[in-house]
This record gives sequence, structure tokens and C-alpha cells, in this order.
Amino acid sequence: MSVSVSPLAPKFLPEMPAIRGLRMATAAAGIKYKNRNDVLLMVFDQPATVAGVFTRSKCPSAPVDFCRANLPHGQARVVVVNSGNANAFTGLKGKAATELTAKSAAAAVGCEANEVYLASTGVIGEPLDASKFAGVLGDMHSAAAPDFWVEAAKAIMTTDTYPKVATRTAEIGGVTVMINGIAKGAGMIAPDMATMLSFVATDADIDASVLQQLLSAGVEPSFNSVTVDSDTSTSDTLMLFATGAAAADGQAKVTLVDDPALEGFRAALNDLLKDLALQVVRDGEGARKMVEITVTGAENDLAAKRIALSIANSPLVKTAVAGEDANWGRIVMAVGKSGEMADRDKLAIWFGEVRVAVDGERDPDYSEAAATAVMQREDIPVRVELGIGEGKATVWTCDLTKEYVAINGDYRS
Repeated sequence: MSVSVSPLAPKFLPEMPAIRGLRMATAAAGIKYKNRNDVLLMVFDQPATVAGVFTRSKCPSAPVDFCRANLPHGQARVVVVNSGNANAFTGLKGKAATELTAKSAAAAVGCEANEVYLASTGVIGEPLDASKFAGVLGDMHSAAAPDFWVEAAKAIMTTDTYPKVATRTAEIGGVTVMINGIAKGAGMIAPDMATMLSFVATDADIDASVLQQLLSAGVEPSFNSVTVDSDTSTSDTLMLFATGAAAADGQAKVTLVDDPALEGFRAALNDLLKDLALQVVRDGEGARKMVEITVTGAENDLAAKRIALSIANSPLVKTAVAGEDANWGRIVMAVGKSGEMADRDKLAIWFGEVRVAVDGERDPDYSEAAATAVMQREDIPVRVELGIGEGKATVWTCDLTKEYVAINGDYRS
């Protein structure tokens, strides 16, 4: 099915600098489609420290199980990613596919199998013939190049309409370091850890335990605060790698997460994660609008987030957005069904700068024309004030259109 590029896509892609110590290559293995790059190889010249967060789904994919088993080792030499097949719900065949891939990757690079990380995305329940790409990993290793980020992002796309890339710089102890990242995802997006697939790398020299703490914290206000359709994937994987190449510039290795020298890096990493997460929402299947939902005055922050997600995941709210209908009654409905504390008579709602409801009823100065004008924008801010506490949260979602149904009605064909 041919899908045009999302109207919410970035107008240009950033220049993606090389990350020292990391090279990449892609290949067309014919996993689902012919003549389309569907395998990505990431090779670290020296062992990189690694951190990861994965789906909390009770039906995880075989590659998620594989990565979880290797993560305590704390080092990575190679990552293999394929699109077109999620290798999920594939039983013993799925486990065998990960073992074959890991064995082939380790042989190609010259490392141990516990330094290999795998990820797969695509159709669930179809056995993955890993021999299709296992045989090309050696050639990919030879061809791998450092300035290959956009092509890498393209190789992991499924229903995505554009490659998702982001880059940032930061300083650690006066030494400049780079952070690059790619992501894929457009549907089955309601992350419960991180998102679908995302790979971030830096040339900073940071201990694996510190990386893990940074990533686990950074994912909450970014990937764990976006939703397209309320469905959590079996394959959600977000990994962060540090090559340590900046040590050659005099950067002292960071071994404590509260090291003051990390302040700038932490901010840059969090900003990059949010950038990638919002790109996923802006490429939501069939999306034409992005919605930022902010809840304030809740009982606590967790309650605020649950209320915000109740609004963001409501099909009635999302279809109203698609139809540019300022139906604030559906916001009231979503707040009320969230299960969190709320007082109807203290509720206030804004669409953009237009207050549409206050003190439990329609705003006396409500203007249908003004509210509709907000709904006609591509980016729509919605704010809900509960008036009962200090809790606040922001989440992002997109509208629900006929195109979403069309894309998912024949996804396997």
C-alpha cells in the first residue's frame, strides 16, 4: 500500500554527523518486500557500553528476550535490526532465528554472542527466516560506514512515511560529545517503557550503569508520554550506546549518575529522546494533526498522566480532532472515565488559548468560531485544569482518521 509522507513530517532532515567508533550498513534481504533495504547493521570498533529499555508486554518478541539476557553484560559490539517481520509469537523458531543471527553477527565482527543485540519489527506471528540476512552480515560489516544515519533510519521503517533522525551536542567536563538517534514507529504506539524501535549512540565515555539510569529516567517524559492508538507493541526496544571515543579528547569516564559534569549531557539526551518521540506521533498512521494534552491541578503527577492518556487514547476525542470539531464534552468524558480523582464543578478546559469550559460548565464567553479556529490548526494544544492538587503532566497524540483504518485493515497483505 502506497502511503504519502505525513503532512506533519519535518520540513528537512538534520545533518547527521558521524559518531566516532560506530559504523553502519544496510541491505535488502527480501524479508517482506523486494528491492527494499530491510536489514541494518551497527558495528562498534571497540566494545561500547550499552543500556536498554524494552516493552512491558507479556507477549514480548524473541529479540526482546535476547537483548534482555545480554544487557547485564554491559557491552556491545554489533546490532542487527530487521523490518518486515517482528519475530514475535514465533515460539522455538523465533528463538532459533535469534541464535542464528547472533552467531552470524558475532562471526562477522569477531566478538562474543553476548555482545550482540537484535531487534525486529513488522508482522507478528510469521516465522522469520534469519538465513535470508545472516549470510550478508559479513559483506555488510566490510561495507559499514560512519556517516550512514539517514539510510539506517530508512532501513527500519515499516508503515513509517519518513525516516526519524535527531542529533545533539553536549559538553562533559569541557569536552564536546555527540549524540545521534534514529527511531521507527507509526502504529501500535502506546509505549510502556520506550517506543517501537529506537537506537541512540554517543561518543561519550560513560559507564553502562550510568547510561541505564539516564535512559530509564529520560524515557518517561518522552517515549512513555506519546500514544498513537493505545496499543503497546510486542517489540518495543530503545537502546543507548556509548563508544567512549571522547576519552581520546581528554573526557574523564563518567561512573556516577549524579556527577555534575553530566548535567549538559543529560539535558541533551532528554531533548533528543523527546524529539524522536514526537516525530513518531507526527507520523502516526493516517495522522493529519498532532495534539499536545496538558493536565494540571491533579491529585499528583501520576494521576495527571493517567488522565492525560485517557484523553489522548479516546477514539471519540481523536475522531473529533480529525473532524476539527471543538467537542469539549468528549474531554469531560475522558477525564471522568480515567478512574482518577476529579471534581466536575472545578474542571476547566482550554483549546489553545480559548477557554471553552470553567467551573463545571461551558465558559460564559465561549465562542464556537474561536474554538473551531484552534481545531483547524495542524498542532492543537489542549489543557485541562482539575483544581484539586499540584499534579501535572503532558502527553502527545494524533488524530484518528479513515486512513488509519485503511492502513491497518490490510497490514499483512
